[in-house]
Amino acid sequence: MINTVASYILALPAWVALVVVFALPALESSAFVGFVFPGEIALILGGVLAYEGRVGLAAVLIAGIGGAVVGDSVGYLVGRRYGRRLLEGTLGKLVNHKHFDRAERYLAERGGKAVFLGRFTAALRVMIPGLSGMARMRYPKFAAFNIAGGVAWGAMCVLLGYLGGSSWRHVEHLASRIGLGVLAVVIVLAVAGYLLRRASGGWWRRQGERIRESRPATWVMSRFPGQVDWVVARLDASATTGLALTVSVVVAVGSTWAFLGITQDVLAHEEFATIDPTVHTWVLHHRVAWLNDVLRVVTWLGSNTFLLPGLAIAAIVLVRQRRSWGPVVAIVASYGSALLVHAVVREWVHRARPPSADWLSGAGGWSYPSGHTIQATVAWGIVAILALSGVSARTRPVVASAAAGVVLLVAASRIYLGVHWPTDVLASLALGVGLLSLYGIARLAMLARREVAQEAEQLEPA
Repeated sequence: MINTVASYILALPAWVALVVVFALPALESSAFVGFVFPGEIALILGGVLAYEGRVGLAAVLIAGIGGAVVGDSVGYLVGRRYGRRLLEGTLGKLVNHKHFDRAERYLAERGGKAVFLGRFTAALRVMIPGLSGMARMRYPKFAAFNIAGGVAWGAMCVLLGYLGGSSWRHVEHLASRIGLGVLAVVIVLAVAGYLLRRASGGWWRRQGERIRESRPATWVMSRFPGQVDWVVARLDASATTGLALTVSVVVAVGSTWAFLGITQDVLAHEEFATIDPTVHTWVLHHRVAWLNDVLRVVTWLGSNTFLLPGLAIAAIVLVRQRRSWGPVVAIVASYGSALLVHAVVREWVHRARPPSADWLSGAGGWSYPSGHTIQATVAWGIVAILALSGVSARTRPVVASAAAGVVLLVAASRIYLGVHWPTDVLASLALGVGLLSLYGIARLAMLARREVAQEAEQLEPA
């Protein structure tokens, strides 16, 4: 049915198609049409029409985003006015009101993130606006996250259709997978929040004591006391050499394994490296003039020309704030290691770049690994890590997300501009994350040594 409706939309006159691009997202949550026909398909098809030159891209973006925002606002008002009546009727017999009351409190207090993330998944997109209204979430708060989500989701779907062109069916599958990925993130965040709330009330401690008192655990602890103590110490979140160090080691090992695996494929011209020409060709056929200019600018965020002065400024600011030369040492050691490792691996692998006729930006030297990508990963990563200790807990996810976003944009620009193969970029991401993890391990080890020295001083007789 979706293919039939899609073919019908693509055959409509331009102005009628724009009305449909507005109407379907608008009706998705306000009239629950989204359960039958996901709104992202209308936006993707609008992007296809813009790609074909039948309508303007700006007009499609305005229609799609406008419909999404208006539709969710109507859904919110419907839920606010009629939601309770539905629960008090036949539908209410199927709902545990304790669970609803809990969800209502959550949406009223902290539901902005749910409004934003729910936009990217079809089922949540239909239900979240009405639930927000039923939960009496303040409308200004709902409107802010609704507009932000509508702009992000609407622009993503329209641009996917515009870049995908005639192969819109493959793009539609991609949008669905993105939606499933966001749904997974929402579930993980919800579970994590539940576990953290449990932890704050001593739930984890009680569960640990219950497990420790069980017969199998008692036997293991009596049989392998040293090994059990070592494992418990590695998972202790309060200890310097506990959970933080364990996570750093796991990430370092995993990223190193990924880098070595990609390198092996590149050297042997097999498995993962065989997708490089396919992805490169696809990118060449889906370039857009305005995006060319944008990514030519973005790619400079991973160049030494930009990063070296930027790192110098960050080092000066951090030294003045911390009154310590530690940030300078961390930045110089991390970024210097990135430059050194990149130079060594580049000369070892000797991989040629894609054909120069495909380049949209200047480039030189061997292709593997991507210098811009590893430089961006380590530079933006180390500055973010150093900045995290000086900001509030609420601000930390914003800082980390901003740094990760810049790194991913630089990585994508190197592939889009045609100066690197995809595996060049993936290997550099893995290598950069590995170097940052090694910095984390070294820093935690130094802190642990300092703690031991301080304890020894306290135990010395006066």
